[in-house]
Amino acid sequence: MDKMWAGRFSTALNPVAEDFNSSIRVDSKMYKQDIQGSLAHAAMLAKQGIISDADLAAITAGLGGILADIESGALPIDMAAEDIHMFIEGELTKRVGDAGKRLHTARSRNDQVATDTRLYLREQADVVSGKLKNLICVITDCGEKYADVIMPGYTHLQRAQPITFGHHLLAYGMMLSRDLGRVSDAVKRMNCSPLGCCALAGTTYPIDREYTAEALGFDSYALNSLDGVSDRDFCVELCAAMSLVMVHLSRFSEEIIQWSSWEFKFIDLSDEFSTGSSIMPQKKNPDMAELVRGKTGRVYGDLISLLTMLKGLPLAYNKDMQEDKEAVFHAVETVCACLDVFAPMLQTMTVREDNMLKAAGGGFINATDLADFLTKKGMPFRAAYKITGQIVAYCIEKGAALSDLTIDEYKSFDGLFDETLYDAIDLKNCVQRRTSAGGPGAESIKKQIKYLREIVK
Repeated sequence: MDKMWAGRFSTALNPVAEDFNSSIRVDSKMYKQDIQGSLAHAAMLAKQGIISDADLAAITAGLGGILADIESGALPIDMAAEDIHMFIEGELTKRVGDAGKRLHTARSRNDQVATDTRLYLREQADVVSGKLKNLICVITDCGEKYADVIMPGYTHLQRAQPITFGHHLLAYGMMLSRDLGRVSDAVKRMNCSPLGCCALAGTTYPIDREYTAEALGFDSYALNSLDGVSDRDFCVELCAAMSLVMVHLSRFSEEIIQWSSWEFKFIDLSDEFSTGSSIMPQKKNPDMAELVRGKTGRVYGDLISLLTMLKGLPLAYNKDMQEDKEAVFHAVETVCACLDVFAPMLQTMTVREDNMLKAAGGGFINATDLADFLTKKGMPFRAAYKITGQIVAYCIEKGAALSDLTIDEYKSFDGLFDETLYDAIDLKNCVQRRTSAGGPGAESIKKQIKYLREIVK
């Protein structure tokens, strides 16, 4: 295929350089958006009297036929082409002749590529948002189901205070709800049309950029043509949002991996989302969670690639920017794959409530409640903290839990203790009395569930 830019050159591009220069393996994903942008551009050219209505009709019919043929498989995309934009324009010219050659009037590949990329990523952001909402719904349902299942909460991977499994799960729902907001915010800034910026300096033709922006569903158009063709902030911002999604999925995966181990045995993952060992017949491995954790590094790498690619570029367009799409497309696709596997993995897990309760019974996680018992009787918290620490040391020496000590043993530490302390340190009561907003108490959990369900509406 002859290059659209071949007029200036006397020799053909070296085949090695041609392959190196080509981006069609990546940007062919944008064939629909390229046609969509071209249809809007052609309609604007005709409205402004830059091309004839007959040319518009030919271009519109030709692009419609190309789209139908690509989607039916009748027209395979030629991977020898330089990029999807040149492939479609070349095919259009074959089909409609000179009218096709007029399509590129008042347009450059620079603003064309920037437009297509925004259109494609806007659509992909909606896909990610849908998958995030689905996972938030699954987490919310599980949070409600296990709202009363007591487990130890941890700090420093040490048992700390009693919470519920539902409360723990809902924390991840909150993280993902922020991710949903970040994707939405990224789309707001992404939704600005660069079409009409041309190569870098606009055009002498009387184009209507507001018309094409509105036709393509953009909220506005780029006010500076240099910025319009060279801006890739929207790729970085979406990739940063994808990286934070992966932060949260990776943290969740780490806990799932721990919880499903024999050391914890808080959950069992379904056989549908586990694998075995080639040599150890007893093994059941949480490979899906491990893969999510592992793929996190790849998405971080995509973000760093974009930032590094952009950091030293002068205005306006430079070929380095061709590297934007592979990174951000990969990040989005990886996040989608991880979200797809995560939701059913949670839905099908078995929760070992007895093991969670047993773990909560050790580690003195009700020690703060014992100190609070003394504080509510008038003792300063620091004094109550010290006495409680002494009682814990005493229990460790005896191999006993706080609930195992007699009232006489408690009174030997301080006379404020009475029989009501046992009610105060009961694990279920410890959880339900944490009525402060955001805690594991029943009313707080209801508010958290309501909030998350409203977020996904």
